[in-house]
Amino acid sequence: MRRFVRTTLNPAAYHGHGKKPPFFEGWYYKVIDASEQHRYAIIPGVFLSQDPDKHHAFVQVLDGRTGQTTYHRYPADRFWAADGALDLRIGPNRFTPDGLSVQIDTPELAMSGELHFGPVRPWPVTLASPGIMGWYAWMPFMECYHGVVSLDHGIEGRLTVNGQTIDFGGGRGYTEKDWGQAFPQAWIWYQTNHFDQPGISLTCSVAIIPWMRRSFPGFIAGLWHGGVLYRFATYTGASIERLEITDQQASLAVRNKRYRLEMVATRAEGGLLHAPTTVDMGRRIAETLTATVEVRLSEVPRQGQPNGSTLFQGIGRHAGMEAAGSLDRLVEMVQISTARVPKPIQGRAKRNKRLDLLRIAVFPWSKRRKRPPRTKQSR
Repeated sequence: MRRFVRTTLNPAAYHGHGKKPPFFEGWYYKVIDASEQHRYAIIPGVFLSQDPDKHHAFVQVLDGRTGQTTYHRYPADRFWAADGALDLRIGPNRFTPDGLSVQIDTPELAMSGELHFGPVRPWPVTLASPGIMGWYAWMPFMECYHGVVSLDHGIEGRLTVNGQTIDFGGGRGYTEKDWGQAFPQAWIWYQTNHFDQPGISLTCSVAIIPWMRRSFPGFIAGLWHGGVLYRFATYTGASIERLEITDQQASLAVRNKRYRLEMVATRAEGGLLHAPTTVDMGRRIAETLTATVEVRLSEVPRQGQPNGSTLFQGIGRHAGMEAAGSLDRLVEMVQISTARVPKPIQGRAKRNKRLDLLRIAVFPWSKRRKRPPRTKQSR
């Protein structure tokens, strides 16, 4: 139980110590050089199957320029992870929040070198909202968890890829991760931190979330701009105004009480990555690193005003993007809003109720605290 609390409050770290299969965990390192001609997603991870013969670690690589993907499998005993911090070793490869070192030598890909990151900008972690998952991170029965290790950071160092040495000095990077039993039934995800103005990063996902024998369309969006993280999520009480998905684009608009975030992501050619199911890593997901995302952040107009003032507007390039699974069902769930989503918690009484729910989730043997009935004297 102490380990569960510690890892929940440190989403970047490995969560698989003591876990029973099926279980997967993967980290997503997106690196782009200063010329923006070389773009890679380097994805280390581990998969624990109910069949011990299928246990293995891996490093998969997506070349964002060509769309070529390679999957490099390692025996499970070649995987090592620190307890309580992000420090992975898979064979001769090492990964931390501040950098990576790779030594891959196969007929499909030869990649070696070291990259250093900084300063990293993780999604904020608090007791009530430990990372991008919000209070859902405390729920021990979620199908899939998500974490953002760094929204945006600089890169220094070199990689040699198939004999060509690439200098990543002055480039930009982004790091996130997923862990759990399997990926959702359907989702759309995109991320970009390449705008005309440096220091801006967008990450967004909408997915079908299993919940209490039912499901609902959950979403998370974060825009890092001007040193402020604008958050929109199911758990914050924000809502989806529009979700439209075609073969070419995904149009999404979300809002909370103060702000509105509009995004139009345009798809592009990419490659096929391996993704987890409860059985193996056999699911194949198309991902690109050449999508674009049109973004507009504005204030919600006050009563009597037609439009709110625009706080940011721009186009993000070299976006990572995935749109997978039963997308028609996802769009339909958003449109009809039939799923029962836990309501945002506001006020002292509801805040106490949430703390009780969190305590029961983390310590299931405990009982909910009973409060005395209110009387005239106690009011």
